[in-house]
Amino acid sequence: MFINITDTITADNRGSSGALVNYLEKENRIYNKQEERWFNHHGKDFEPFEVRRTIDGNVAKLSKKDPKFFLINISPSQKEIKHLIDRHGENNFRDKLKDYAVKVMDEYARNFKRHGINSSKDLVWFAKLENHRYYGHKDKEIKDGTKRRGELKTGNQVHVQVIVSRKDLTNKIKLSPMNNSQGKNEQHSKKVGQFKRTAFIQSGERLFDQFFKYERNLNETMAYAVAEKNGNLNQREQLDMLRQGSATNYQSRSIARELIKDVVEGMFQTTTDMLGTVGKTVGNFLEILLEPTFVPAESNPVGSMRKKRKKKKGQTQDQSHGQSM
Repeated sequence: MFINITDTITADNRGSSGALVNYLEKENRIYNKQEERWFNHHGKDFEPFEVRRTIDGNVAKLSKKDPKFFLINISPSQKEIKHLIDRHGENNFRDKLKDYAVKVMDEYARNFKRHGINSSKDLVWFAKLENHRYYGHKDKEIKDGTKRRGELKTGNQVHVQVIVSRKDLTNKIKLSPMNNSQGKNEQHSKKVGQFKRTAFIQSGERLFDQFFKYERNLNETMAYAVAEKNGNLNQREQLDMLRQGSATNYQSRSIARELIKDVVEGMFQTTTDMLGTVGKTVGNFLEILLEPTFVPAESNPVGSMRKKRKKKKGQTQDQSHGQSM
């Protein structure tokens, strides 16, 4: 399960949501199939103008420079989609994925740990199910020349895009998933919340497994992917040993999953004394997951909405490029 949040660096979310809403209507314009309507916890039949009007109208006391909304991408893997189809059928799995998206937004709300923000009902948000994905400049196939930018990706590419307002339902509380407060200052954390993006992504993964009775292998977890990407050679070798053990031994699998769960939630203390060699193995690669510099990979589905780098007054173009290097 891939879940990410597009921030102010990669998307223009300081103005109206109209451009993004219009972009996410593209499949309704291109394909002559049944129209996909917007949905949230209230229903599944919202028009685009209702989405734009509601999001743009929920911006009380936000300045021109403040983000007004955020984009959340909920994308199951090919294996997860197959599981949904096998379990619920080709005609029903999309509705089940929408129900899952509502539960993900419940987790999004609870992750702020703010008084009065307890579920998706306390938020202002709308979601859109999309059936296709397109190759972009970051894809390997574009870089090696085997695919062209904008070409449809193969396989079942069903996913959900969510636009959620920066302000809560009362239009009084600011909620930013880009807040980096980790609770070091208790009073500050109570005021701005302490959203932990890694914990949110992990909760979405765990929720999918529970909601759809999905047996997730260790190498399908977010923790495994992060360690594989950021770990050194020794750490990756240790991780591979643990993965092989978890595939054949129930006890190893249970220990690995519980440790991953604990560390993502910030409760992991020590593994060396508790589990000896296994503890050292897990502890080494899970240290990567707790690295404060780790940020989930962001993707921007709206290429035309990228922000332009502003030049300082009197600065030449060459100077501007020099500073960005």
